[in-house]
Amino acid sequence: MKYIVCERPGEFILKEKEPPVRKKNEALLQINKVGICGTDLHAYGGNQAFFTYPRILGHELAATVLEIDDNAKGIKAGDKVVIMPYLSCGKCVACRNGKPNCCTNLTVLGVHGDGGMQEQITLPTEVLLPANHLSDDEMAIVEPLAIGAHALRRANIVSGETIAVIGCGPIGIGIMKLAQIAGAKVIAIDMNEQRLLYAKDKIGVDHVVRAGDKAVEEVEEITQGDLCTAVFDASGNKYAIEAGPEYMSHGGRFILVGLSKGELTYAHPKVHAKEMTLLCSRNATTEDFEHVISVLDQFPTESFITHNVPFTEMIEHFDSWLKPETGVIKATVDFNILN
Repeated sequence: MKYIVCERPGEFILKEKEPPVRKKNEALLQINKVGICGTDLHAYGGNQAFFTYPRILGHELAATVLEIDDNAKGIKAGDKVVIMPYLSCGKCVACRNGKPNCCTNLTVLGVHGDGGMQEQITLPTEVLLPANHLSDDEMAIVEPLAIGAHALRRANIVSGETIAVIGCGPIGIGIMKLAQIAGAKVIAIDMNEQRLLYAKDKIGVDHVVRAGDKAVEEVEEITQGDLCTAVFDASGNKYAIEAGPEYMSHGGRFILVGLSKGELTYAHPKVHAKEMTLLCSRNATTEDFEHVISVLDQFPTESFITHNVPFTEMIEHFDSWLKPETGVIKATVDFNILN
């Protein structure tokens, strides 16, 4: 079977190997589609923390079951499944307390171990979710949307409150739409005018604000001086993260979804005066995946996926997906191109 491996930063190679053989309590899966996320882009660029090469990337996956044992989920050969790409140990303090998304021994497909950029893969049955009613495009975007769903659940968003989302990339867009579905009013903040236009026209956010010197004043005006009861950073940009509390109301929550590799600095009196609640949000749980699957019919999948190629053409296109001017929001790669 064919697979694509990132041999070293800046180099993909299309190779062949023998198909995997599943073990007990595992399923043999045909990978149909792989979504490209920021982690993949950073790994290719050589600036992904704690990353080793060579590595088969890919953790936003749509698949079909080829072989599987009898299981409590009722999944059988021929079924389509969404894959939760987080392999947790089930024994550590986080797992014991119902937080497998931040397991102390967590392995993420395509990051700590090989991922889905291959025609077939074997995985534990427990990380599969039935999805026969979804298209491959829908299945491939469940994971990034589940990250947004987890962040919203961490923040305990309620209907009627006004939130700000910094960063109109795929994760930020997911947070915005899922927040709207939950009844929140959304202010989108970004430097990229094209992304802000997408958030306004396709996601339908209430307001868009261009990041810069006047951004906080604009948010104050929109909220009649209250600012936002919850602010989500989905940019991972150090300066954006450090500026985030400026958009937050007194008594508000600041949720870090994007990841910055460096140290962060805040003026303690300012954040203390607001009694800021600081929350970090990592990955997602089964509950988040199931919620996304239940509301996916309300998400604009067709406009969200802006680029798609067969795996035989991915290597020649990948560099262009690093460039904002190409208008990429979400790129996907088809692997099951012979069926």
